[in-house]
Amino acid sequence: MKQQSSATASGTVTAGFLLGALGVLAFSLSLPMTRVAVQDLDPWFVAFGRAVGAAALAAIYLRVTRAPRPSRPEWRRLSIVALGVVVGFPLFTSLALTTQTSAHGAVVITVLPAMTAVFAVLRAGERPPLAFWAASSAGLLAVVTFLVTTGAVGGALSPADLFLLAAVVLCGLGYAEGGALARSLGGARTICWALLLSLPVTVPVTIAAVAAAPPHAGPAGWSSFAYLTAVSMFLGFFAWYAGLARGGIARVGQIQLAQPVLTLAWSALLLGESVTPLSIAAAVVVLACVALTQRTRRPAGPVTAHQPAFETRDRGPQPAPSITGGR
Repeated sequence: MKQQSSATASGTVTAGFLLGALGVLAFSLSLPMTRVAVQDLDPWFVAFGRAVGAAALAAIYLRVTRAPRPSRPEWRRLSIVALGVVVGFPLFTSLALTTQTSAHGAVVITVLPAMTAVFAVLRAGERPPLAFWAASSAGLLAVVTFLVTTGAVGGALSPADLFLLAAVVLCGLGYAEGGALARSLGGARTICWALLLSLPVTVPVTIAAVAAAPPHAGPAGWSSFAYLTAVSMFLGFFAWYAGLARGGIARVGQIQLAQPVLTLAWSALLLGESVTPLSIAAAVVVLACVALTQRTRRPAGPVTAHQPAFETRDRGPQPAPSITGGR
C-alpha cells in the first residue's frame, strides 16, 4: 500500500492516536487493580490466572470471527509478544505491587514509552526524528528526577523497583513487536493468538499457584481480577495494537506518558493512596512531552493507510481454526 507521512495522512494519525488513547485509558487502571487484587490473591495467580481467563475469551473471539491461523514467521513473533505482555509485565508488576503502591509504580512505569520507542527502532525499523527523541528524553528525565528526589534510587534499588524495571523492558519489547505484527495480523488477532500461545506456560503456573494457595478474596479482589482479565489483558489490546499499527509504534507509544496522570488519579480516588505534589508535577511534565512527541513532522516509520480500526488484514472467509494447530 502507499505509505504516507504523519503530516499528510491526518486521518490515519487521528485514528491511531484515538485508538492508542483508548488503550492507555484501559491500561491506566491496571496498576490500581493489580494492587487491590494482590492484597488477597497470590501474585502468581493474579499474573497467570488472568492470562488463562483472557485466553478463553480469545479462543471464543477467534472462533466466532473465523480467524485464519498465523504463519510460521508470525508464530515466532507472537512468542515475543507473549513473553512481553502476557507473561513478563503481569508477573513483575504483580510481584512489585505486593509491597509498593500503584501511585509509585505509575511514575516508574512512565519509562515504558521510551523503551517502546527503542524497540520500535530495533524490531520494527522505525526512525523517529530528532525532535521526537528530545521530547521523549525530557519525559524520561522527569521520571528519573522523580525517582532520585523521592529516594527511590538513593543507593540500591528496592526489589519492587527492580521488578518494575524488568516489567518495563519486557513490556516495551512486547508492545513494539505486537504493534509491528498488527500491521499484517490485526490488533485483536495479535493479542488473541499470543494469549493462546502462552497457555502451555500460563495454565501450569496457574494450577500450581492455586494448589499452593487456594484463592480467597472479597468482592473487591475478584472484581479487580476480572478487570485485569477482560480489559487489561484482552480488550485493551484490541485498541492499543491497532493504534500502534496505524499511527506508528514510537509516536503512538508516547501516549503512554499520559498514563501516570490517570493512574495517579485512580490511585487517589479508588485506593485512597497519597499523591504528593512532586508526583503530580512529574506527571504533568511527562504529559506535556506527549503533546511534543505528537507534533513531530517526519514519519516515525512505515504506516499503511486506510487500515480498518481493529483488524489490518482480511484473508477472506476461512474455516474455524484449531486452537492448538499451526499453519
